[in-house]
Amino acid sequence: MNPGQTEMTTKKRRRLSLKWKWALGTGTGVFVIFTVVLGLLFSSFTAVLLKQERQRTTDAINVVSQRLDNESQELSSTSVEPILRPRENPYRPQNPSHPDGKSNLYEDNVVRTLATDNLAVSIYDTSGTEIFASRVDPEPFKAVKRQALTLSHLEGQVVYVGRAPIFSRAGHRLIGYVQVTNQLNAYWRTYRRTGSILIVLLLIGLLAISVFGYLLASYFLRPISDISETIAKASEDPQSSSRVPESRRNDELADLSSLLNQMLDQMQRYIDQQQQFVGDVSHELRTPVAIIQGHMELLNRWGKDDPEVLNESIQATLAETKRMKSLVQEMLELSRAEQVEIDFRNQVTNIQAVVNQVFSNFEMIHPDFNFSLDDDLRHAVYVAMFRDHLEQVLIILLDNAVKYSQTRKEIHVSLSEDARDAQVSVQDFGEGIAPENIDRVFNRFYRVDKARSREKGGNGLGLSIAKRLIEGYNGKIEVESVPGHGSIFQVSLPILSDDQRHRLEELNEHQTPLKPLDDPLAGSNLTD
Repeated sequence: MNPGQTEMTTKKRRRLSLKWKWALGTGTGVFVIFTVVLGLLFSSFTAVLLKQERQRTTDAINVVSQRLDNESQELSSTSVEPILRPRENPYRPQNPSHPDGKSNLYEDNVVRTLATDNLAVSIYDTSGTEIFASRVDPEPFKAVKRQALTLSHLEGQVVYVGRAPIFSRAGHRLIGYVQVTNQLNAYWRTYRRTGSILIVLLLIGLLAISVFGYLLASYFLRPISDISETIAKASEDPQSSSRVPESRRNDELADLSSLLNQMLDQMQRYIDQQQQFVGDVSHELRTPVAIIQGHMELLNRWGKDDPEVLNESIQATLAETKRMKSLVQEMLELSRAEQVEIDFRNQVTNIQAVVNQVFSNFEMIHPDFNFSLDDDLRHAVYVAMFRDHLEQVLIILLDNAVKYSQTRKEIHVSLSEDARDAQVSVQDFGEGIAPENIDRVFNRFYRVDKARSREKGGNGLGLSIAKRLIEGYNGKIEVESVPGHGSIFQVSLPILSDDQRHRLEELNEHQTPLKPLDDPLAGSNLTD
């Protein structure tokens, strides 16, 4: 790919960050909702104002009609003018001693109606001739049979026009018409002022919502930045100790961060196991390879002509080859033991049945030993462990007990439980372990007495495998020993409640059956 194509690809991949998408998305959504709500409020408010203006127009028609329906003859300018524009009623201050409410000119309903700048009141006779006008009314006259209110367009603006016939009160005879045009000046002023305020509020709201959305997105999506940074560091250096900072939030991103940290820890364990495996193999195979090479060079120089040297070299080479095979097999078993939490989850095993089976097998294959079993369990006890792994641990412990009990051939096995755990103890009466070695017996390739251990077989991996297996199932293994008097190895595993056992058994019914492990008694010796 040439530089131009690379630049084009980079440009195509440019995108908005999730924070901006969140901020714009939430801002747009809230802005639309805010706009709709304000629009509904504005519409309702203006509808109320328009209704008030309609009522004002209707009231003006009623007031004028009621003032003029006392006339018995057809209305004329001479009869209407004194009524609607009284000149003999000057303003007089209201007398507190006579509060009749009519001494003030501006308390007259007709005067107030005609004085309103929004309203233009026109009176027409029965022929449609205008005989009175409070203001110039450009709206043309239309004769009507009953009171009618309509919205009309006047000079590009909507106005209310109300028309009504005027009937004499005495004979109910048509004497004229009244037309009231409400130019809605107050309504439109309020409309424009309120609309401007709402537009400003919308713009301020949009800005505030966008800023708040961005800050909120930054706060909530902060773990994603930490996750991306951690993944980038892990990609650059698989052995990086960088982890996503622990979050106190109880949400999906906190769960994702925890899962990522677990995955990185697991990957680190795999890397450490691989390095440990390579290092151990390199270290442990160096000696047998050197021995085999020495014998082969000896034979190549002159030993092949000496039957005794030839036989000795062949036997030594076969012995070292067998030990190398045993070592590789044990290291593979150890590697599998360190992955039980991945491959063998949710297993259910009756610990009492497994202990009795392994105990019977050792009684059969070691008839020269005195085995005893104390079973204090009064009912079946189940633990969350793969059956073959539990057998393997018991075989390792019993095989070690047999190996180091050559003087007093007696081994005691006990099975018990407490409120939380089931315990299996294996006691021998052999050589014992010195106090300074107690903490190291579970280390891989460690032997208390290397010379004697080599004679008895084993590569120092058995107890390490047992420890990895037990800890992989959230259990623990401990040892107590007195030099010259023997050792006691105790395994503790959490007991499953009936509900936990049934749940795991139902879960296992829907999973692929596990592939059985090779028989631990066959093949290599998985002991200390």
